[in-house]
Amino acid sequence: MNLTRRRWASGIAVAALGCSKSEAPEPGRAGEPGPPHVIDLHCDTPMLFRDGSFDLGVRNDRGEVDIPRMRAGSVTAVFFSVYTSATRNTELEAVQEALEIIDSIRRTVELHPDDLVFAVSAEEIRAARDSGRIAILLGIEGGHMINSSLAVLRSLYALGGRYLTLTHSKETPWAGSSGSDSDTGLTDFGREVVAEMNRLGMMVDISHVSDRTFWDVVESSQAPIIASHSSARALASHRRNMTDEMIRATADTGGVVHINYYNTFLDDNYVQRSRQWEAENPDTGKSGGRDARTKAKLAAIGRTSLETLLDHFEHAVRIGGIEAVGMGSDFDGVDGELPEGVEDIAMIPNIAAGLVRRGFSSGDVERILGTNSLRVLQDVETAAASRAQG
Repeated sequence: MNLTRRRWASGIAVAALGCSKSEAPEPGRAGEPGPPHVIDLHCDTPMLFRDGSFDLGVRNDRGEVDIPRMRAGSVTAVFFSVYTSATRNTELEAVQEALEIIDSIRRTVELHPDDLVFAVSAEEIRAARDSGRIAILLGIEGGHMINSSLAVLRSLYALGGRYLTLTHSKETPWAGSSGSDSDTGLTDFGREVVAEMNRLGMMVDISHVSDRTFWDVVESSQAPIIASHSSARALASHRRNMTDEMIRATADTGGVVHINYYNTFLDDNYVQRSRQWEAENPDTGKSGGRDARTKAKLAAIGRTSLETLLDHFEHAVRIGGIEAVGMGSDFDGVDGELPEGVEDIAMIPNIAAGLVRRGFSSGDVERILGTNSLRVLQDVETAAASRAQG
């Protein structure tokens, strides 16, 4: 099946009726537009295949992302996260680990040339889609990986990093994190980092930053900003989420908020159930590892609903506008704690169908599922090119 725009809309309708849609995107015919863009801004899958034990080319029983499931979800591009711990490593150690992760991603892509292509621009995402392949891009998840060096930042960009999450779970010497109680903002050097990212054409990602850092970024950035994987604080109180004012401010820059699917960021009631279960079952499933414990917990307390996830998409659209919302699942980064109906990347049609049920047009669904993400990357690239020419 060739997923033209007309057939994509039909596929959404089929999904809304509860039917399966598993056809892979294929290139369009000459003179005919290719399939719509379906882009996930944040998947932590490289943590699974770094040691060579995870075959991305087959459907797996573990993890949430592989090529068959990306095909089933009609995915056209994924940003793989380059993640290193901000608490277990020194910043210098994090630089080396980041390089090793980038190498593992590139080698994995090279193993699957018929399905995957490494991409570094909006145009290369379009070309991959038109050739029937899935574009793989890099997001650098944590400013500690630049070791307070603009030279390292430039090197990570040269290796393919197309966004930098300014902080992760702890603050850097130049930016405050949502994982810290200090609520520090950008230092003068932090503003230099943002300016250099603007110059390079690298998206500035405010997921994980402190509230004060967010507002400093809005004031400093001369290009649209993104949240690669954050949800709405008005609906779930976790401070990793964005207030309505933040969503609106991101939209005002021309940026995009990519909704995170992690149950803990979606549903305060789930958080309460989870904490109670953890307190009452300190040893359940531990002998089987983290996956076994998560499965035991989910069996006991249930998942967050798909409708709760859709609430976050709808709220962000209501606050920021239809051009300001995208997908940032956090697949393979949240220990399987995902809503019912979106347990892996193959289930993106369930999100599309849910949005249609809520009255979104097929064009609006296309924007949320990928067009907005492609547009903001293009806009950041264009802004950098304009500065270079000016």
